[in-house]
Amino acid sequence: MRARLAVGVLAAALVLSGCSSGSDAVVQGGSFQFVSPGGKTEISYDPPSSRGTIGTLSGPDLLDPTRSVSVDDFAGQVVVLNIWGQWCAPCRVETPELEDVYTATQASGVAFLGLNVKDPNISAPQDYVRDTGITYPSIWDPSYRTLVALGGDFPTSTTPSTVVLDREHRVAQIFIGRVTAAQLRPVVERLAAESPAPSQSPPTTGASSTTVPVPTS
Repeated sequence: MRARLAVGVLAAALVLSGCSSGSDAVVQGGSFQFVSPGGKTEISYDPPSSRGTIGTLSGPDLLDPTRSVSVDDFAGQVVVLNIWGQWCAPCRVETPELEDVYTATQASGVAFLGLNVKDPNISAPQDYVRDTGITYPSIWDPSYRTLVALGGDFPTSTTPSTVVLDREHRVAQIFIGRVTAAQLRPVVERLAAESPAPSQSPPTTGASSTTVPVPTS
């Protein structure tokens, strides 16, 4: 029993070390500065000129970690970033509501991208995505490394959290904690209406030709 436990701990350590030092997540640039909300759980950034940009946010696709998915894949689209873990009870509660908002708004030029955190065993969140029927992609980020792109002061310990980017990928809204469809959908629809929808067809979610190394145990 002790031998199996030691092997499991070693495997988890190898996965985490691979995610903290390899090229599995890319972070650079950005002008967004998170300011402590003083107890607020919903933060809006308006007018649009006051919004900051995030750094380059990219990492391994949860369902196909040999490929990379990035916010840049969704040029000209509103992007909803949801920080979640399959171990997180509030995340499980909000999952169907997020999927409902995504389904209702994607034709308006809205993309969703999950950021799966604190799940060193990739099969657990993969099974959760398949079992719950989530149709938008997620980045596998067990060590929170990708989240550095959101700014050094962003509360990465709060899971779930949701960050909504406008069509120029500036931070327009943050929800700290569980979000409901009634809260999220009006924000997404308002941002989608801020400027004309892009004329080009939206990219296939998660489609990227970039190959990334997969941590091995």
